[in-house]
Amino acid sequence: MILPKVNRLPPEQVQEITEIVELFGCRIQPIVGAVRTIYAIVGDERDELMINRLEGLSYIERIDRIQSPFKLMDIRSDLSTHQITIGGVTLGKSPLFIAGQCTIDPKNPDFFYETAQAVKEAGAHVLRGGVWKPRTNPYAFQGDDKSLEILMEASRRSGLPVDTEVMDENQLKLALDAGVAMLQVGARNALNYSLLRQIGAAVAGRKTIVLLKRSLHMGTLNEFISAAEYIANFGNPNVILCPRGTAPALDGYRNFPDESIVPLLKERSWAPVVVDPSHSVGRAAYVPACALAALAYGADGLCVEAHVQPSKGVGDDPKQALTPEVLGETFRLAREIWTLRHPVGP
Repeated sequence: MILPKVNRLPPEQVQEITEIVELFGCRIQPIVGAVRTIYAIVGDERDELMINRLEGLSYIERIDRIQSPFKLMDIRSDLSTHQITIGGVTLGKSPLFIAGQCTIDPKNPDFFYETAQAVKEAGAHVLRGGVWKPRTNPYAFQGDDKSLEILMEASRRSGLPVDTEVMDENQLKLALDAGVAMLQVGARNALNYSLLRQIGAAVAGRKTIVLLKRSLHMGTLNEFISAAEYIANFGNPNVILCPRGTAPALDGYRNFPDESIVPLLKERSWAPVVVDPSHSVGRAAYVPACALAALAYGADGLCVEAHVQPSKGVGDDPKQALTPEVLGETFRLAREIWTLRHPVGP
């Protein structure tokens, strides 16, 4: 990790360090932070001759060597001061609340428009809406491209930025072209390294944020953080980690709740952690308790399914979605827990 003495190196100096590291089989990836740009050495950066040559350059302040499977997302990385802001919220300074329908029903767009306004009034900062859905059953509703228009119209009406899941390169392009502010990588694709690379390349140079859910089958936390590294490796560090329950399911819950991993993630990575309690427990009655537990463990926010009339929703909404009233109360209590954990002043 190369730290220059100035905020950003001019092109000729970037070219010089690039030529040096390429001699040793590495490449340079600029990472644009809020204050200054750092230059990640992608590859095996342990060669002493390469380090000596870089340290000898007059415009280089220092070289940090992070021996970790995730050099950019590591808590010791110089990106540890990087801040992610969306919907008027800077993560880490106040809790981020994402809410909306699991699946947008293109036959009933008014439900989604009403939900968008309702979740905003309940305190949400980002509107969630499922345009495309991964389904185990090939005959179940898979989503519809037309729902993207509904999602963006709801964003215009409510003034909220939007979050939606993408599962392939075509969906990724459509979402970015439409102006989706937050791309969601679902649990099924959290280990799809080809897709993670595509997303990383597509959001490079943008302010787009990626909400990376934890796979049902991720065995270690390092594996989870390393998946985020695939995205950040292309130059956009705006990645949020999202625990959402794992397999095998705990009897009575949809999955095995994993909000307790929040402090463990924060010991290893600077990345914000936003917990999805809806998929974790899978039943609306249990979602508020799981959400509040996540904030108590130190989560930076919540991603919650909500619907103005859950019984008329499609996908998982009838089982998981909170009504706007319950959502508002959950967010209110979550803010209280946040305040207890983050007291201001003496």
